Order: sequence, then C-alpha cells, then structure tokens
Amino acid sequence: MSQWLPIAELAAKVQAGELKATDLVEQALRTIDEKKEYNAIIATTAERARERAGSIDAAVKNGTKVGRLAGVPFIAKDNFLVFGAETTAGSNILKGFEAPYQATVIERLENEGAICVAKANLDAFGHGGSTENSDFGVTKHPRDTNRVSGGSSGGSAVSIVLDMAPFALGTDTGGSTRQPASFVGCIGYKPTYGLISRHGVVAMASSTDTVGTLARSADDAAYVIDIMAGRDQFDGTTIERDTAGYTGVGADMQGKKVGIIKEWMTTGVHDGVKACIDTIAEKMKAAGAEVIEISLPSLPLALAVYYIVVPAEISSNLSRYDGQRYQYSYPDAKNLDESYMKSRGIGFGAEAKRRIMIGTYVLSSGYYDAYYNRAQTVRTKLINEFNDAFKQVDFLIGPVAPTPAFKIGEHASDPLQMYLADMMTVAPSLVGIPSVSVPSGEADGLPVGVQIMAPQRADRALLGIAKAVEGLRA
Repeated sequence: MSQWLPIAELAAKVQAGELKATDLVEQALRTIDEKKEYNAIIATTAERARERAGSIDAAVKNGTKVGRLAGVPFIAKDNFLVFGAETTAGSNILKGFEAPYQATVIERLENEGAICVAKANLDAFGHGGSTENSDFGVTKHPRDTNRVSGGSSGGSAVSIVLDMAPFALGTDTGGSTRQPASFVGCIGYKPTYGLISRHGVVAMASSTDTVGTLARSADDAAYVIDIMAGRDQFDGTTIERDTAGYTGVGADMQGKKVGIIKEWMTTGVHDGVKACIDTIAEKMKAAGAEVIEISLPSLPLALAVYYIVVPAEISSNLSRYDGQRYQYSYPDAKNLDESYMKSRGIGFGAEAKRRIMIGTYVLSSGYYDAYYNRAQTVRTKLINEFNDAFKQVDFLIGPVAPTPAFKIGEHASDPLQMYLADMMTVAPSLVGIPSVSVPSGEADGLPVGVQIMAPQRADRALLGIAKAVEGLRA
C-alpha cells in the first residue's frame, strides 16, 4: 500500500489546508534518503523544494488560490533542465552544468504548485535499457537488488515503486519510460509524438523523443499529462491538446476492439511474459472487448530501423558537446583538434561513443542511401501498417519487453543483446503513436507490463483503456 494518496486528493487536501506542502516535501526527501541504496536519485533539490513548499503553505493560509498540483512532490529524470540541482543527463561530460532556464513541462507543473524534489538516475543521455550506462552507477531493482530496473528512465520508475514521490517524469525515445515501468511494476506512459513539449529536455533523437510519465495509476498519469500537454512556442513539433482534456476518462471495455500483435507473441518471448499478455487478453474479452490477432508484417524490421535512424540523430545532437561550450573540457589541450578529441574521448561513455560512430557512419557519403534512406522508407511502411491496423481495431496490445528484469551485468559485454530488449517498444516510437505500460502480472516473481497502443492523438482513449485494464487486475 502506497504512502501517497492519489494526486488529485493530495492537492485538494493541501488546497483545503488539511495537509501541508512542507510535510509532503519532507516525506519525499526522507524516503529518498532512507532508500538511497537503490541509487534511483542523482541529486535532490531540497533547498529550493522547501522554499517552494513554504510559499505554497503561506498562500493557502492567506486564502490565495493555489494550483491543481499544490504541494505535490515529483521527481524529474536528470535530462530535464531544473533549477536547484545540476543537470547531467547521467554523463560525466555534463557534470557541474546548472540549468540557465527550466524545461517547459517543469514550468507548467510548477505553475500549478507541483514541487520538484530530486533528479533521477538514467543511462547517460538516455542511451540504454538498464541504467548500467549511467556515469553515476546502476539503479537497482526494488524487489531484487541483483537485477536492473530497466532504462533509460530506471531511476524515475524505481522512485515511484519505492514511494519517493507520487509521480515522476521520464523520457521515452524508444521505450525508456515503458520498459522500466514494466520491469518494476508501475504505469509508464509515452504520449503521441509532439503532445508534450520537449523544450529544456536534453535531446537524444529528435524525431522520436517524447516526455514520459511514471505514476502509480492511470488516473495519476492522466492528471499530470493534462497539465503538461499542448502547444509550446519553444518546441515547433508540439501539437494541439485534446479539447476534452485527459482527466475523467471512462474505463469501459464494452464494445472495444483490441488486436494482439502476432509478431510479438512468438519464440524469443519469455513464457511467463506471454502468459501475462494472454491472461489480460482473456480478461478484456470477458469484460466485453472483442480481441483478435493482428499481423504487422514489417514489425521484425523495426529494431534495425530504430538503430539506424536514432544513432544518426544522436550523432547530430551530441555534436554540441565538444569541450568548447558546455562543462567538461580537456584542460591540457595543445590545440583545438586535441581539445575536441580529448574532451569527447574522456567525457563520453562507451555507449554514447558507439551510437555516435554508428550514426556518423550511416550518414556518411556512400552509406546514406544504403542505410539511412532505406531505414526511413521502412519507417514509412511501418506507419502505414499501423494505420491499417487501427482501421480494424481501437487498440493494439502486446508485451513491453521479451523478458522480465534481467540481472545486472548479464548483457554488459553484448550490446546487441541489450538492444534486443527494445524490440517491442521501438515501433510505437518510430510511428509516433501513444503507448502505455500497465502492470499485468508476474513472471519468475518479477513484474510484467502489458503494452497498450492507440492511434496518434488518441491519448485520452488510451488513458481510459489503461484505467480499465488496471481494474481487471483488481
């Protein structure tokens, strides 16, 4: 049983003066300190959080209106620009960097009274599915400290399960919110591409980057998304929000058409994971949904497409970290070339270098057509196949990952094996559709999430079905 009330209730009690924002912040900071052995948190923003809590309590006392998230603590993945602590993106190359401004989503949450209490651990720059690529050490699984928590938003997901805050922000470029949510047992929501501004979030791959939400329930996720969603003048990719908003969604399964993705229920998927998805499908059927099998023939190519397109964008986005403008700069360079080489060589970890080299290679003269152009062609084919599938069904379901959480170090010497852990999350990212991981059972005593997908901009409907699936487990 969580020590936190649902987010809407928490805020209402602060607004009514029944709970103090300062007490909630102290509770969050105390829990973070008590559970530091899990390494979910890189730094706290304690001083600023306490100041903000004090001003909210004073406003309530004076009868001044406070926002919809009044006094609610939250945790931001350490690739969000936030005041009160460094923003490192989990990488040595950014150690010591203090944000000159805050991310749009942080501003929107704070304008409604939310209080950021800490920065969560992640694979450096979001490159990875286990937090083993963090320059601050691995985040451990809440149930078994010998296992990974998933990634790259592993710290954010673990912070929710360990009750450090009522909600946390992650990012999701190819599964970085959904996969850790599945591994540790919470809600992990990836919105439609462009629904939530990425201004002030350290870029990874600009054509698939989204802001993810980690929470204990679909209702809590919806409440937070409703505040963050919508256009932002600082992010040209943002889209209009749903006029109906994202809260108060129904949870009715009756008459819904659901497709189980055939290609994700084959060999290579852990039997226990498959059993969880089959059980959820049966429960959906019993609750009044029509469940059919759907085939997306190009799906097996999605991982190859992702690991061409995304490294290409990474190599471009990471070129700004050159030792001249941000943080780490090799101090003894004899000339500019040496400064570039040594600053990047020392500052970047192995996975960042691997992705920069792959990306630069696929974009280079003579290989651009052979790799990058062909990958974009297959990406368009995937978009068309998903669009066709959504003409037949309202939602698609399947596993989030082929296995439950694996052991720390199990894939450390085999990058390909690590990339295969993303095989079920990259396609929704490539096609820009919303997708959510909802706890659906256990395999080998570890949590397993079901991945539910909806057409672009159908985020409200997806949050509703996520809530309905939560109800099936009760």
